[in-house]
Amino acid sequence: MTSIVIIGGGPGGYEAALVASQLGAHVTLVEQDGPGGACVLTDCVPSKTLIATSVRKQALLDAASLGVSFTGGTDGDVGSVGVDLPLVNKRVKELAQAQSADISTRLEAEGVEIVRARGRLVDPQVVRAGDRTIRADMVLIATGATPRVLPGAEPDGERILNWRQLYDLQELPEHLIVVGSGVTGAEFAGAYRSLGAEVTLVSSRDRMMPNEDADGAEVLEEVYRRRGMNVMGRSRAASVKRTADGVVVTLEDGRTAEGSHALMTVGMVPNTSGIGLEEAGVQLDRGGFIKVDKVSRTSAPNVYAAGDCTGVLMLASVAAMQGRIAVWHALGEAVQPLRLATVASNIFTDPEIAAVGVSQQSIEAGEIEANVVKLPLATNARAKMQGFNDGFVKLFCRPHTGIVLGGVVVAPRASELILAVSVAVQQRLTVDQLAHTFAVYPSLSGSVTEAARRLMQPGVSI
Repeated sequence: MTSIVIIGGGPGGYEAALVASQLGAHVTLVEQDGPGGACVLTDCVPSKTLIATSVRKQALLDAASLGVSFTGGTDGDVGSVGVDLPLVNKRVKELAQAQSADISTRLEAEGVEIVRARGRLVDPQVVRAGDRTIRADMVLIATGATPRVLPGAEPDGERILNWRQLYDLQELPEHLIVVGSGVTGAEFAGAYRSLGAEVTLVSSRDRMMPNEDADGAEVLEEVYRRRGMNVMGRSRAASVKRTADGVVVTLEDGRTAEGSHALMTVGMVPNTSGIGLEEAGVQLDRGGFIKVDKVSRTSAPNVYAAGDCTGVLMLASVAAMQGRIAVWHALGEAVQPLRLATVASNIFTDPEIAAVGVSQQSIEAGEIEANVVKLPLATNARAKMQGFNDGFVKLFCRPHTGIVLGGVVVAPRASELILAVSVAVQQRLTVDQLAHTFAVYPSLSGSVTEAARRLMQPGVSI
């Protein structure tokens, strides 16, 4: 029986463990914090739970435009919609623990041994876990990453925070300054603004989320400003200091921003130091990320890696797929290398921004030839009914064959709507095939098939 040891219990680790066990391997999962890892316990699951609460409150605030009023509201005002932050955070933490427990139960049911300890690679076939030494035919490293600390802005857990420390707050920040306008910064900024905090978003670039679809980022920034958020572009933070009753953020150009709390969202660093990787022959890049190929192999024999510690794409879905691919490859199963062009992603803002396949930027740069159509969400009948005015559906296809290359959806629950486009990209469907697929009327997904009809190829039949 093949023996597999996995260091790290996040999506890259526990999904690999499940596949390996189902294929008959003896699997040991080494995780010091609990099954699910940081993704479930401190990062993805807690943040999206908090965001779900903020979206619910924003829906209440927007309900007056649909003719729904609340006791205490006058002249179209919805009145007071309160937030009990300790209760919100209690639910966030309990949900994360419950999800971890569910994962643990599933792993144990599949025969996976869970070792609660810090794992260290002794050599390519030996792992040290606490006081245990475990031999393995294959080792998978899935140790994740940690919030990056900006020198001069070290979190103290009280006023200067990273996102893992937010859930200990007992009161809603009076004025939250979010430093960093990437995906994480944009998500938390929007959530706390909807919960009722004054929010300033400090962005070092011309616009928020500079690496995402420009049209989508523009829509979101417009929504945020309309909701009263202060978005500061071209404003790189130099330092963050505590004051008597808050924080002051000093920008590189000398300007300052004052608030009650600061949230640092300036990237991630891999958890790869001090666990014996380089000594075992595992090569790291300049940033400390593990170098892997498209089947998750490292430079050391029998050692694979998956997830944020590889820096490939910091998404739970990618981590899980890397882990599965590693196991399939190690156990001699048929396997398809990781295809980043088919990865679907979502930004859990309000509205959400989902994307898959090629980007508008690559098309405009001349790297890929594609036809493009963009439909405003405001023209969709279901969107009108629900009062959704912000967003769009964008679709890309090859000019001659009509093969779907990708798309972007900006809408409530875009994370659900993108699946149709993701299937089309994965299965190399054409816009004609997508256009001939039934969509419910009225529905937001109808905009996906409508976009496909706009791109249909004359004279092509299916």
